[in-house]
Amino acid sequence: MVLISPHRTDGAALGLLAGRTFIGTVFVAIGLSLAYIAFAPPLLHRLLPSGRPDAGQTLIGMAIWALALVGPAGCVLFGTSRLARVAAAVRRRPASGRGPLAALAATSDDLVVARRLRLPDERIVADLVVGRFGVAVVRELPPASVTRVRDGRWELRTGRGWIPLEDPLDRASRDAERVRRWLGHDDADFVVKVYAAVVGRAPTVARTPACAVLTPDQLEAWIRGLPAQRTLTESRRQQTLDVVREALS
Repeated sequence: MVLISPHRTDGAALGLLAGRTFIGTVFVAIGLSLAYIAFAPPLLHRLLPSGRPDAGQTLIGMAIWALALVGPAGCVLFGTSRLARVAAAVRRRPASGRGPLAALAATSDDLVVARRLRLPDERIVADLVVGRFGVAVVRELPPASVTRVRDGRWELRTGRGWIPLEDPLDRASRDAERVRRWLGHDDADFVVKVYAAVVGRAPTVARTPACAVLTPDQLEAWIRGLPAQRTLTESRRQQTLDVVREALS
């Protein structure tokens, strides 16, 4: 197997993570600073009315206490929430060389795998396999521990509860159709067959006519079982690979 990856890093994603980290850290620091300033005895005693306050002074005192309690806590909570989201995003980022296609690492060189291919519509295809059969789009199923399917709709468990999640099988099928249209550009005098599959360690969903459902152990056999495309000659396969490599450059 030959692996090709983008020559450029995903600067936008890294910049977004860095920005969220900075904002989260700043808000935590502001919250802690406000807490120290608010509860420092000299400052708090100066702001609070002394003696027997009247109604106006009582309202002012209540407002000061509200700001002293809510302001720092709100900043700290907002900042830690941002940092928690950054940590979750970092954990979800795929590590180099890992993923559903790791099982193909020891296969022969007639397979070429493209990682994180960005299509012209800015959608990213996680893994693309090019072989004598044509092209296969492979996506990894999200962990079963944080997902569920209710009435045919996928949901993802987050800190805010269950939220809707795009059907991974539908996503893989749509990605395959996008790749098919992309490779079938006006200059191409042939059509490349494009397949779709999702891979999970213990998949609990059934395959569809447009998308296969596999375990990592079944992936290599599925790839090897795809029929060779007779119209995809060696020169046309190289032409397809050139288009893929250009998109990754």
